[in-house]
Amino acid sequence: MFEGFSAIYAIYAGAGLTGIMIAEAFYLLYAGHKDRRAAINRRVKLQDKKLSQEQVLIQLRKERGVGEGTGLFSLDRFRALRTQSGLIAPLPKFLGITTGGAALPVLAAIWNGLPFMFSLAAFPLLCLAIPIMALRFLRKRRHKMFGMQLPEALELITRSLKAGHPVPVAIAMVAREMPDPIGTEFGVVADEVTYGSDLVSALHSLFERVGHEDLPLFVTAVSIQSSSGGNLREILDGLSSVIRERGKLRRKVRAISTEGRMSAYILTAVPVLLITGIMVLMPHFYESVWGEPLTWYLLGGSIAWLLLGNAMMFKMSNVRF
Repeated sequence: MFEGFSAIYAIYAGAGLTGIMIAEAFYLLYAGHKDRRAAINRRVKLQDKKLSQEQVLIQLRKERGVGEGTGLFSLDRFRALRTQSGLIAPLPKFLGITTGGAALPVLAAIWNGLPFMFSLAAFPLLCLAIPIMALRFLRKRRHKMFGMQLPEALELITRSLKAGHPVPVAIAMVAREMPDPIGTEFGVVADEVTYGSDLVSALHSLFERVGHEDLPLFVTAVSIQSSSGGNLREILDGLSSVIRERGKLRRKVRAISTEGRMSAYILTAVPVLLITGIMVLMPHFYESVWGEPLTWYLLGGSIAWLLLGNAMMFKMSNVRF
C-alpha cells in the first residue's frame, strides 16, 4: 500500500505544517494584542498614568486646543478646525512640520530652474494651504469614524438606561467601553458633568469639539428630555435607527456619485502622465523653453485652472444632506 512512498515527503509535510502553525500562532498573538490595544481609548490611557480625573480632563482639553485665548494661532475658524480634527500635537510643532513640507517642493522647484520670485510667491500660499488641507483631512477621517461609532454608542446608552442607570452614568459607560474617538469625547462629557457642568451644556461642548452633523439630533433629544421629560430610552432607540439609515443613504449616494469623482481623478492624471511620458521618452523636448519665465507663469495658470475645474467637479459630486 505504501510502496514507493519516501520518508522525505513526510518530513516535508511535517515541516510545512509546523510553519503554518507557527505563522498562525504569531497571527493570533498579534491579533489579540491589537484587539486589547484598540479597546483602550486615550482618556483611559491617561488615567492609567496615575493622573487624577481632573488632570485628565485638563490635559485632554489642552491637547485639543479648547479654551485657548485669541493669540496669533487662535483664529476662530482655524481653532475650530484644529479642535474638530482631533490633533493632539502642539500647534507650533504642527505648523513647523507643515512649513517644512511646504519648503521642500519650493526648494526642489528652485533647484530645477524655477524663477526665485515665483517660488517666493508660492511659498506663503503653500504654508497656508498645507495645514488647512491636513486638518480638513484629519477632521474628515475623524468624522467618518465617529459617525460609525455613534449608533453603537446610542445603543449602549439605551441598554444602560434599561438597566436603570441615569444618563450621566450611561455616558460614562460609553467612555469606558468604546475606543477613540467617541470614547474620549464622551469621557470628557462625563468629566465635565462630574466637575459641575450641567449635562446639556456638556453635550453642546461635545458638538463644538466634534462638529459631526448627526450629533445635534442626540443633543436636542437629551435637551428636550431634560426640560420637558419623556422616555429618553425610546427616543435614543429610534435615533440610533435613524442615524444608521442616514449613514446607509449617505454611502449609497456616495457610490452613485463616484463617476464624477473618478472623472476628476482621470482628468487630473492625464496631463501629469502626459508630461511625465514626454520627459521620459523625449527629455529634450521642452529644453528650449524651460528657461523662459513665461513658461512657468503659463504652467502655473494651467495648474490653477485644473485645480479650479477639479474643485467644481468635486463640489457637484459631493452631495450633502
